Amino acid sequence: MSKTKLHVSLSLTSGLILGLAWPTNGITFLIFIALIPLLFLENSIRNDNFKRKGGRIFAYGYLTFLTWNLFTTWWLINSTFFGMAFANLCNSLFYAFIFWGFYWAKGRLPHRSANLFLIALWLAFEKLHLTWDLSWTWLNLGNVFSEKIYWIQWYEYTGVFGGSLWVLCINLWIFSILKTYSFKEGALNLVKKLIFPLLAIALPIVVSLALYQNVEQPEKSINVVLHQPNIDPYTGKYQLTNTKFLEQFSKQIKPYLDQDTDYVLSPETYFAEGPGEKLESFDQSILFQKIQRELLPFPKLQWITGIQFYKLYQQNDLPTLSANKVRNGLWVDYYNSAFSAQSKKASQIYHKSKLVVGIENMPLKSILNPILGDLMIDLGGTVAGRATQKKRTNFEHPNLDFKAGPVICWESVFGEFITGYVQNGASFLAVISNDAWWKNTPGHRQLLSYTRLRAIETRRDIARSANTGISAIIDARGEILKQTTYETQTVLTGSIAPRNNLTFYVRYGDIIGRWAVFIFGIYLLLAISGRLKQN
Repeated sequence: MSKTKLHVSLSLTSGLILGLAWPTNGITFLIFIALIPLLFLENSIRNDNFKRKGGRIFAYGYLTFLTWNLFTTWWLINSTFFGMAFANLCNSLFYAFIFWGFYWAKGRLPHRSANLFLIALWLAFEKLHLTWDLSWTWLNLGNVFSEKIYWIQWYEYTGVFGGSLWVLCINLWIFSILKTYSFKEGALNLVKKLIFPLLAIALPIVVSLALYQNVEQPEKSINVVLHQPNIDPYTGKYQLTNTKFLEQFSKQIKPYLDQDTDYVLSPETYFAEGPGEKLESFDQSILFQKIQRELLPFPKLQWITGIQFYKLYQQNDLPTLSANKVRNGLWVDYYNSAFSAQSKKASQIYHKSKLVVGIENMPLKSILNPILGDLMIDLGGTVAGRATQKKRTNFEHPNLDFKAGPVICWESVFGEFITGYVQNGASFLAVISNDAWWKNTPGHRQLLSYTRLRAIETRRDIARSANTGISAIIDARGEILKQTTYETQTVLTGSIAPRNNLTFYVRYGDIIGRWAVFIFGIYLLLAISGRLKQN
């Protein structure tokens, strides 16, 4: 086999193993060897006699990560081809730069230091990927264990960064053993060498199983009803009026309500008529008054649902960075929001604050807007940038000593972001979502699966209402207690447990990610100086 064919094979093999390990139907254990072919590729190119080593490393790394991205997130094409292409091409580019950075660092640092450089750089990027405008965190390595909740109960201490660190360390450890292994040594000797990395896989799982058994089970319970209306967002959702949505809600939900029902959840942007409801005067609106009358027979019940709001500005200058221009002198902010309604009580409102890149916000808007204008991806309905809020808002239940943390769709992918609800006193998490954009593909199943990670990190039960599925009740150990099926109009009833304890992760967040940024900075300076390599 020629060198080129060998390198292409190694590159594709790593990409395919990464994809085959991914939830929800993946073989998770493969993640511990997924990067090894790529590491062998880097070692081979470093030691061959051909030129342009850095360029070849980057190209083969890009092929690996593009294969991985396409294998796991191809389903984005169901919402938009441009969005799918942008997410996969750009995300692969970022990871290729990480791999090229590792190659560069190995030329300027001792090998062990270069390995630490790679780990710190990868984790630092994952931290950046959670916070910047081009955020697409779907493939952060720690997410791979979302279906293996018995393995990662210690996420209550580390969050998903603990999983990413675990994966990177094991891959580098096994690679270092295989790189120096010779077939002359015999298979038994190889097994002996692999005992310690295998123990490093097994011991965290043993610890996790012990933690699983010790999760608190409160005696109190909250009775919830989850609404899954199953409205097609491409053909039906944006043709209905808010009054019609309310009528459908009443028809579908009321048979499941009684005086013991504490909460009802309906999905993201359930009320989606036109530009939405006017934010400043919502409690005086016809819609809210009708909702109040519908809830009158159930004074204890709180309804949490999604809606679009808007806020107008009559001025010439840009009022907010998120504002959309209607015409000269008139601007509008749109909000993808959740609100709570209860009989004879004022509404409580939360605005979605982690927005989907290119769909709900233009990345790097202050730079790109003068060049491209308000370019957004059309997924149906209103296509415009959305406004956000700085801090998480919980919904208090006036009749109960509980607070619900309203999490809207894409926000459930962000671990440290979710801790903001719990730090502010959330007794449970109320996730409302619209998963219909991706149709019946792995997309909606992966999003539900990632939600289980938030339950473990925060030790909060989760009630999840999705427009088209899957709606579910998840306990604080990440177990799915009940769930619906995709693309069915249905109602799910059950109970969840309120909690008030704060996990280590809730208190300190992505501490591993922050330390990784610091360590990467140190090793970057050392690599630039070349001092460790000389020594």
